Amino acid sequence: MKNKLFTGTFAIFLLLVFGSCKKYLDVVPDNVATLDNAFANRNEAKKFLFTCYSWMPHNGDINDDPAILGGDEFWMDPASPYSGGYFNVAQNHQSVVNPYGGYMWGKLYQGIRDCNIFLDNVGKVPDIKEIDKRRWIAEVQFLKAYYHFYLLRMFGPIPLMKENLPVNASVSQVKVSRAPVDSCFNYILQLINKAEPELPLSISDPAEELGRITQPIALSFKAKVMVYAASPLFNGNTQEAGLKNPDGTPLFNQTVSKAKWDSAVIACKKAIDVCRQVGLKLYYYQPDVSQFNLSDTIVNQMNTRNSVCKLWNSEVIWANTQTNSVELQQLLTPWLDPSKLNNTHMRGIFDPPLRIVEMFYSRNGVPITEDKTWDYLDRFSLKSAGDSNKLYLRKGYTTASLNFHRGPRFYADLAFDGGIWYGQGYYDDKKPLDLLHVEGKFKQHLGVQAVLNSTVTGYYIKKLVNYQNVIGETTYSINSYPWPIIRLAGLYLLYAEALNESEGPGPDVYKYVDLVRQRAGLKSVETSWSTYSSNPSEYTTKQGMRSIIHRERLIELAFEGQRYWDLRRWKEAPSVLNGPIRGWNLNEETAAGYYVPRVLFVQKFGLKNYFFPITESTITNNRNLVQNLGW
Repeated sequence: MKNKLFTGTFAIFLLLVFGSCKKYLDVVPDNVATLDNAFANRNEAKKFLFTCYSWMPHNGDINDDPAILGGDEFWMDPASPYSGGYFNVAQNHQSVVNPYGGYMWGKLYQGIRDCNIFLDNVGKVPDIKEIDKRRWIAEVQFLKAYYHFYLLRMFGPIPLMKENLPVNASVSQVKVSRAPVDSCFNYILQLINKAEPELPLSISDPAEELGRITQPIALSFKAKVMVYAASPLFNGNTQEAGLKNPDGTPLFNQTVSKAKWDSAVIACKKAIDVCRQVGLKLYYYQPDVSQFNLSDTIVNQMNTRNSVCKLWNSEVIWANTQTNSVELQQLLTPWLDPSKLNNTHMRGIFDPPLRIVEMFYSRNGVPITEDKTWDYLDRFSLKSAGDSNKLYLRKGYTTASLNFHRGPRFYADLAFDGGIWYGQGYYDDKKPLDLLHVEGKFKQHLGVQAVLNSTVTGYYIKKLVNYQNVIGETTYSINSYPWPIIRLAGLYLLYAEALNESEGPGPDVYKYVDLVRQRAGLKSVETSWSTYSSNPSEYTTKQGMRSIIHRERLIELAFEGQRYWDLRRWKEAPSVLNGPIRGWNLNEETAAGYYVPRVLFVQKFGLKNYFFPITESTITNNRNLVQNLGW
């Protein structure tokens, strides 16, 4: 009877708070009849533990991760069968009646509810060891923190679900209101602090436990949370001054707090130290194909590509094992090998626009707009690739100047007309003419007439495609990998960002940015800017170094679902996302006609776009919830 009363009360809670959610998770996993059975023994309780994990959003999934198709890194033909969902957010089609991504509100609160059930009942399990119980509790506390953070980042201030409602909860108790943003961050950090000491330093049984939460994961996530709390979107955001609860409680603090950056510095450094303690380090590629003595040109590209695509490599702190990267790789890979007769398993339909292409550095490690040796105004002119470019561009091929003399990550991340695509069965870089390359003009094998597998911008995303995938006559064999949520390179850049905001430029700020740049095959910030930049002293000021760190983060973590959130937390989205999405003129056969920029779409970004709207029916059912500004 008690279980039924609880279920009924919580159903009312879901209806009032998450009104659009039509399906409720059973109180316990499908194969367990009651709460008592769910915690009757260790095995059943472990099933419930994994139920708590099962609510993890699928990072990197085109249907479940707003940061993939909701921003400006991945573009496609609006007529594509894949163009629904979050791509509508990128095209300014969001609404409050049935918002894209609105389902995440109900989904994650149900996940939090299961976490609370677990925490309330795991103490009843008779045959669980104390050390296991403490670890499981810590894991669920962490997941509860993560689900709250995901909601906070997506919707802004949220109701805090610290515990499930009692069976005798009144309707007024059920009609919860949003907590101020600082209260949200404080509660998330409180949960992480409780969890961290009871988590293992590392996984002892990789075959069974990879993906479960460890101390390095908890501390790295805590560092990320604290950087978010210190960032302009959440720290003294006067643009959100009008967002208040019905009782007048303001939901955003109005005074910038430097102390938040100071605290973030400490958290980032502690996370780095623990990651190093367990042997995590920046990934450097060691050639798997021993018969080839690869050049630095290819090795540098592999450093970048495999830092994401290599299974559980040395710098992956936390990866989502529930994300299936196979589909994404299939949708990103173009029909690379025209010698294969049937490449229907490859699409190449999610493509970066020119603003992303231009974001990458020159070969001198500075933006192309300020490299004194790189002619930015002449970037759309034509040039033929010579012997010195043979591992980046097909020798003798004519392409845009924009594709010449760029940094190694440009060639690691992107493919384009005339560009070399290393891998997919072709590995000998001593024979560059044998390596795969892209031919994308009209009537070439990757031209727009190939409807199912052609780019809409003239570029493809190479970074997320495992270089050892094999293209067959009628098949495409794909090496899957768990999606990296936090990499050590990302943590290094968070630390540099926090330290710069706290103290300004200094040795450690440069050190941790330069570690990432060095792995990418670039010189130090000081050397690059002093020697090649038209603004040679930029790195010596807080504002200048902030710009450098932001650009470094956007490049290093490109296409990994970070740009979408970073542009928002920095409050830089309006200056970036208000403008045209452009690509090449794909309907042309000649280089002169092809390399002419054309506008595909004009994006708009306003105040309301910082946060997703709460579904209108949810607001209607609970008037204590206020809608986000602008919706």
